[in-house]
Amino acid sequence: MDRLEKQIDFLLEVDKLKTVLRRSSVTDGSRRENSAEHSWHLCMFALTLAEYAPEGTDISHVIKMLMVHDLVEVYAGDTYLYDEEGNKTKAKREHDAADKLYSILPAEQGENMKKLWYEFESCDTNEALFANALDRLQPILLNYTNQGSIWLENGITKQNVEEHAYRLTRLSHPKLRDFTLELLDKAVKKGYLNA
Repeated sequence: MDRLEKQIDFLLEVDKLKTVLRRSSVTDGSRRENSAEHSWHLCMFALTLAEYAPEGTDISHVIKMLMVHDLVEVYAGDTYLYDEEGNKTKAKREHDAADKLYSILPAEQGENMKKLWYEFESCDTNEALFANALDRLQPILLNYTNQGSIWLENGITKQNVEEHAYRLTRLSHPKLRDFTLELLDKAVKKGYLNA
């Protein structure tokens, strides 16, 4: 295959991300969001909240990472953050999916995208830390907006959310951290989240 054919095949393959449903509902609560929508929304978060990134963070790099961070779900599916059993095999499933998915592209392009995915997963750079913080913030906002319907349905507690939002609440900008912790307190008071 020539380079363009491989790239087109990849683009058609990643279109399947639109069919991967997540647990979070869209803000009007009418349906669950899909992983492609989630990735787009996170890119908007990065553009909008760039001022809260660590100093010197390359926001365009953050956006690239956010565009590819969930592509592996085309094969691995979305693993709910609070699914203890699913999370035991998540790393292996996603690693295998990354190998398969990025091999569709021309070699150097596939390796570059896979590096972005690994960077997001390893959380070793300011860009990856910020991207991960946004990835934790977005479902918290959606759950709050939907009166905690998914949290309540799954028996999620404030402590569960805080533990899984560690990178957001401990390592992110103080304004984002304080906003998130206050939002969780409000969610408990309103009955959207178990104490």
